[in-house]
Amino acid sequence: MKPTSVAVGLIVGVTLGVLCTTYCIGQTVKQATYQELRNERRKGMLEAGTSDRYEDYIMCTGAVGINQRVPTDGVWLLDYRAGKLLGTVIDRSQGKIVGWAELNLVQEFNIPPKQACHFMMTTGQISQGQSALYVAETTTGKFGVYTMGPTTGGQAGAMTIFKHDMSSFRAPPTAH
Repeated sequence: MKPTSVAVGLIVGVTLGVLCTTYCIGQTVKQATYQELRNERRKGMLEAGTSDRYEDYIMCTGAVGINQRVPTDGVWLLDYRAGKLLGTVIDRSQGKIVGWAELNLVQEFNIPPKQACHFMMTTGQISQGQSALYVAETTTGKFGVYTMGPTTGGQAGAMTIFKHDMSSFRAPPTAH
């Protein structure tokens, strides 16, 4: 074999090796980046929060002070279609939902019939083991504060929604 043939073969072999290695590393990096993006998207989808909204419903969760030594989770459900705020707790010992308490939001916020309404709500912790529900109605400009607790003197396990305050954060729109 001639030395030039060996040199040419060596150069071609090294060049092909470098090109193949570069291609493979590029594919590996591209795949890793794609996998990281997918994982980030999945992570965002799986994060749970204390509230959610779907079409005509809003749901929030927060602590309800039934027994100081046993934390109890409360569930609030705002039903636009019925114009109601519903609330319940989960009985930890049985893993069951306690009966629903309800409040008529149309009356509570003094919303005229057939007027469009837009509610927002969230919970906040006001004391150890007790959350408040904050409800705003953006059309009327009213803001209410509620808690949930056991019905006094009523049936065992029954819940009541208590109103603590109602105020306006702006004047309602005037009719033209």
